[in-house]
Amino acid sequence: MSLILEQFGLRIRRCRLKKKISQEKLAELAELHRTYIGQIECGKRNVALKNIYKLAKALNISVKDLF
Repeated sequence: MSLILEQFGLRIRRCRLKKKISQEKLAELAELHRTYIGQIECGKRNVALKNIYKLAKALNISVKDLF
């Protein structure tokens, strides 16, 4: 399970960096806490579907692009 979380976190990080936004800005756009974003990117959080949707919307990508 942790490998899946790590891979998902890397995808979030890559998309965020491609958009040139900070974790703090992504958290603001997605209405999530900055530490939560950091934990996701490190593969330490199992992300709820509603939060995956929020992240995709904040990154201006489709949910399928995160998988």
